[in-house]
Amino acid sequence: MSSYRVAQVAAPNGGFELVEREVPQPGPGHVRIAVEACGVCHSDALFVGGGLPGVTFPDVPGHEIAGRIEELGEGVRERGWQAGDRVAVGWFGGSCGHCGPCREGDFIVCDNLKVPGWTYDGGFAEKVIAPADALARIPETLAASDAGPLACAGVTTFNGLRRSPGRPGDLVAVLGLGGLGHLGVQYAAAMGFETVAIARGPQKADFARQLGAHHYVDSTSATPVAEALRALGGARVVLATAGNSEAISATVEGLAPRGELVAIGADTTPLDISPAQLLMAGRVVRGHPSGTSKDVEDTMAFSVLHGIRPMTEKVPLAEADAAFQKMLAGKARFRMVLTTG
Repeated sequence: MSSYRVAQVAAPNGGFELVEREVPQPGPGHVRIAVEACGVCHSDALFVGGGLPGVTFPDVPGHEIAGRIEELGEGVRERGWQAGDRVAVGWFGGSCGHCGPCREGDFIVCDNLKVPGWTYDGGFAEKVIAPADALARIPETLAASDAGPLACAGVTTFNGLRRSPGRPGDLVAVLGLGGLGHLGVQYAAAMGFETVAIARGPQKADFARQLGAHHYVDSTSATPVAEALRALGGARVVLATAGNSEAISATVEGLAPRGELVAIGADTTPLDISPAQLLMAGRVVRGHPSGTSKDVEDTMAFSVLHGIRPMTEKVPLAEADAAFQKMLAGKARFRMVLTTG
């Protein structure tokens, strides 16, 4: 049997090593994908560090996968897939189909959610086996190196905005201008929101406006973020992409009555929000997960329609360790993407 390469970590917080494995055959309901590109997401650090229950080692992370179907398992062709189809697999790597949320059709919060790199080998590899319900069809005009990040960072910000109470013309703020935020600002502007970008330092103002923001708030200035938002009329929505609980908490008083804080940036530190801040103004705080494979398709279609792309730095699979360390150090602008070509 022929072999393929994976970039794996042998133990928690270990370095990446490139190893060869035998090419597996997909089982029923699964496909084998020839990976062309895979984004490096900050949440991959949770897998590499062994910080989540169920992660086994050696671990092959990567949940921003784009490539082509190479082999179909039993029952997949009947679902409309065939060899050669371009597909992406994101954080949503499949659902169980039988738990309470799945029976209600809410697959992204499946009790037994499958995530590449966590519950099965991810996309830091030349090939990956994935369940058919995880597959999102990539538009022909979208490059694999763009499709991969859109399957996680893209769908999370896109879905977080379109499922918020924001409507065209509403003031919507995006906290953070990193791997998530730089997409969030583009989506917010394309959706017709009066878009506010919030980030650290005056030097990011021009970049925020290049992304489509109508206003920029420097969180390091003497004017508190909430006060700046109130001066603009109050935000109907704050999409918190920065993984910083202190920065997220500082936006709450800037929400308009019935405004909603949508948290998508991960931090284990508790938010500093009192019930009094929420009660009188009827404000809402909501956590938002990623999105299903259909949501990923919607995200990619919207991105193509509006010319929205992630900003990426592409490196070969053999340089996975360097790419991962650059991401951890916050030096990636804005998405490191591993390629196999």
